[in-house]
Amino acid sequence: MSIIINLDVVLAKRKMKSIELAKLIGITEQNLSILKRGKAKAIRISTLEAICKHLDCQPGDLLEYQKD
Repeated sequence: MSIIINLDVVLAKRKMKSIELAKLIGITEQNLSILKRGKAKAIRISTLEAICKHLDCQPGDLLEYQKD
């Protein structure tokens, strides 16, 4: 995949656990795990917005484009 998800890095910097973030943004821990592993086919803008709000970050902190 050309889009790299750096959610685990940002979570570690904020010292927050996945289960805590999942509860804050209103998704299951399993769905958050799929996103963290880069297995998600899409992400809702509202979910991205909620993640950024609770992690105090920008979308660019979470998403990175990498050429194949």
